[in-house]
Amino acid sequence: MKDYLIAFLITAAITFALSWVVWKVAIRYRLHPAIRERDVHKRPTPRLGGIAMFLGLVAMFLISSQMPAFAIVWENPTRMWALLGAATLMVLVGVADDLWDLDWMIKLGAQFAAAWIVVGVGGIQIYYLPFGSQVIASGWPSATISILAIVVVMNAVNFIDGLDGLVAGVCLIANAVFFAYSALLARDFDNSAQTNTAVFITVVLLGVCAGFLPFNWNPAKMFMGDAGALLLGLMMASSAIVVTGNLPPQLLADNDLFGRSQLIGAFIPVILPIVVVLLPLLDFGLAVIRRTARGKSPFSPDRQHMHHRMLDMGHTDRNAVFVFYAWTAIISLSVLLMYIGTTSGWPGLYLPGVGFFFLGAIACVLVTLPPSRRAVPAASDSKVSS
Repeated sequence: MKDYLIAFLITAAITFALSWVVWKVAIRYRLHPAIRERDVHKRPTPRLGGIAMFLGLVAMFLISSQMPAFAIVWENPTRMWALLGAATLMVLVGVADDLWDLDWMIKLGAQFAAAWIVVGVGGIQIYYLPFGSQVIASGWPSATISILAIVVVMNAVNFIDGLDGLVAGVCLIANAVFFAYSALLARDFDNSAQTNTAVFITVVLLGVCAGFLPFNWNPAKMFMGDAGALLLGLMMASSAIVVTGNLPPQLLADNDLFGRSQLIGAFIPVILPIVVVLLPLLDFGLAVIRRTARGKSPFSPDRQHMHHRMLDMGHTDRNAVFVFYAWTAIISLSVLLMYIGTTSGWPGLYLPGVGFFFLGAIACVLVTLPPSRRAVPAASDSKVSS
């Protein structure tokens, strides 16, 4: 665990330093796009934070390749280089879009290409679909499901990038929970290269988000842009597939491993990677339905995302962000507690996870409701994007 802490601190420090450099360069050379009609920030703000995040991630990947503690992660170097290759493609396309607003078809094609690199070259695929019994996807079904999952998560994360600190904070919370889950799985049941790779990726993402968040906090000095959001979505989806899609069926079929709640234990490895990005996925799904119902492209920008609705309800930018943080923490922590309960020797320990969810959901609903008194409108520096 000490090595993961060191990796987190190194990644956060490098990302923070590079964010400062990118911000200074972007301000000096006016590397920021014009304010769009759908934007609500009032002053031109660089959207190149994704470059610093990417370089911080690459730096930690390269450093880890020389650390004996992460030798198991580099047991299959092709997988790691494929992840870096896919991340490079996404960041290049994301930066181009942040500067010049590329056509959505170009971006979508690049996303499928990056997903194919992860799946086809890196071999990161969903081989097992563990729903209580052995269900194996192989060949083109496995590749197709994996590619679609990666593309959907990338777009889901990108779609909620609309308020200062929203994506960085949500991903920080989500990856912290997924780190705990992956680390527990590696410690207790499956100390394989795949599981350790998932743990390593989540630690690096935690460092990337922590290092960039100070520059993205309201009022933001810099946005992560499509480059940063797509990078986070790509790596989060990949880490989830690495561990969950490769869990041996016998691990989930053995009642002794999941105590007396084998059914819940078998479902949780599938559920938890989904719930940690549940809000982005929900926002993405609603946007697709809303836009296609109007005869528009699913990727055409509008101002009806969940965070926009929060602002229209009267929440301030920061309050809206905290509400999203709260929902992300409650949902993901509840499932994690259920997992811990099902893997313990104490029958029914998963019930506190259920109780935590209901109590937390009630509290979140109360803070989500419109404020009793609408705040006086003020100039906002938040980013609103697709």
